[in-house]
Amino acid sequence: MAKYIYSDLVDAMEYLPFGVSLGIPVALLLIWLVGRTEKGKKGPGVVIPVGLYGIYLAILLAITFFSREHGSRTGGMDLTLFSTWGINERNNAFVIENILLFIPYGILCSWAFRWARHFLCCLLFGAATSVAVECLQLVTGRGYFQIDDILTNILGTVAGFLIFWIFAPKKRNKGTPKPDTLHE
Repeated sequence: MAKYIYSDLVDAMEYLPFGVSLGIPVALLLIWLVGRTEKGKKGPGVVIPVGLYGIYLAILLAITFFSREHGSRTGGMDLTLFSTWGINERNNAFVIENILLFIPYGILCSWAFRWARHFLCCLLFGAATSVAVECLQLVTGRGYFQIDDILTNILGTVAGFLIFWIFAPKKRNKGTPKPDTLHE
């Protein structure tokens, strides 16, 4: 299974230049939108995470859409839960890859948007993004609509959220005076 995952990751790297070049305008658009909705918040603490999130979304689209020929994945939908895992090593690799693909989503979404630092918000936004990708793949014929893909993408989002939550600096009580500054 590891050889499939490695091979697929190497193949996906081919789409990085295209994804990044597509991601720069997406990132600029997101930065502009965030700047308009959150007045006065355009510093590097906002621009960098929002920009990286935009670039990641473009890379995600490049990998999930442009790495496949139009009509190459006709076959409709697979709504059977857990139908992918356990069939063979190739399918098991696809399951792991779907999880890995959305780990950056959970990290970057939580970093870029304050509202996504709440577990349920990040989970729901990751699920909505996954459903949108699956629907677009179905409509364009560039992928199957699989309930397993949505589930594994959500698992990746949750893993990314947990990584962000563990490693993000926690804000301490800023309004509470330090003990040595209290009046005696």
